[in-house]
Amino acid sequence: MAFAARRWFLLSIIVVVVCFLKPFALGEQQVPCYFIFGDSQDDNGNNNHLNTTARANYPPYGIDFPEGPTGRFTNGRNPADFIGELLGFDSYIPPFANTEGRDITKGINYASGASGILDQTGRHLGDLFSFNEQLHNHERVISRIVRLIGNRSATKEYLAKCLYTAALGNNDYINNYLLPEYYPTSHLYTPTEFASLLIRHYSQQLRTLYRLGARKIAVFGLGLLGCIPAELSADGNCVDSINDEVLLFNDKLKPLVEELNTELSDAQFLYVDVRAINLNNLSTPAEITIGNAPCCNVSATVARGQCIPGQIPCSNRNQYYFWDDFHPSEVVNEAYSRLAYSALSSLLDADPLAIGGLQAKPVMIK
Repeated sequence: MAFAARRWFLLSIIVVVVCFLKPFALGEQQVPCYFIFGDSQDDNGNNNHLNTTARANYPPYGIDFPEGPTGRFTNGRNPADFIGELLGFDSYIPPFANTEGRDITKGINYASGASGILDQTGRHLGDLFSFNEQLHNHERVISRIVRLIGNRSATKEYLAKCLYTAALGNNDYINNYLLPEYYPTSHLYTPTEFASLLIRHYSQQLRTLYRLGARKIAVFGLGLLGCIPAELSADGNCVDSINDEVLLFNDKLKPLVEELNTELSDAQFLYVDVRAINLNNLSTPAEITIGNAPCCNVSATVARGQCIPGQIPCSNRNQYYFWDDFHPSEVVNEAYSRLAYSALSSLLDADPLAIGGLQAKPVMIK
């Protein structure tokens, strides 16, 4: 398929925001805490002091963020920031690397750039917190919360009311399966076998999150990785084979969510599918006009696809879908987050003590 058609698929989420969602505003805090598991899309500083090239704590990253470069892989706020605002939190959920005191009772952002479902994913870039390591860090945090609250029973009840989001799998393709020069997975597994491998690991990890007290869990599918600037063909088109491989993962993730809802009936898992947008009801957005190139000048060497330190980015940032070769700009993050937030409504309204009666099926953004 030509890039232009896929580009408008990517850009069309902006129109959904304008047409269907209410103005962005803070309101009453809807959950006592918000825990974020993910990769560089949501990382807000966990990689800053690691020995890795997958870091964003330098300009021009953060050029539109009040505090400047903080480790967010975009020009401003990331999805975790926007969703936190929409949930009514009066400050951003802190990264695990910077948590202290009672801050942990409001939630933690464990997301780590280059991380994935598989422990080996992204390791060619350096150190990171894989999903397994993020879960281990969460277990440590829970022990601290128990001490703050005073007993395990009250902590269990408290954690059951919190929101948990898991958005992983991007790097298992971008920084693993699609890099045969570093990883053997594409030689060992067919695309279908690799998707099944990821789902087997993800299944155990999500069950671990449940064992640690999570009862309101949103699991995000993958987007069109074959259409990000880092993966485009030489003539600037989306790579259909990559999108097809990602679709195999999504198609296996949906029934996993249904299975978890059936087996763990006192919890609710939601599958959030950002690809399930009805193109027939969308028109071309006026503001976003550049969907096949990054706003900042990107490196072709050490931190391939990331912004070159200190260089001045484009001035018309709200016209760009992508900030660097991998990550959306702030305006796209806001649009995406509004859609994700609307999909989370049934989780926010759910009584964790009566979740078993809720309809157990994936939630799709449309």
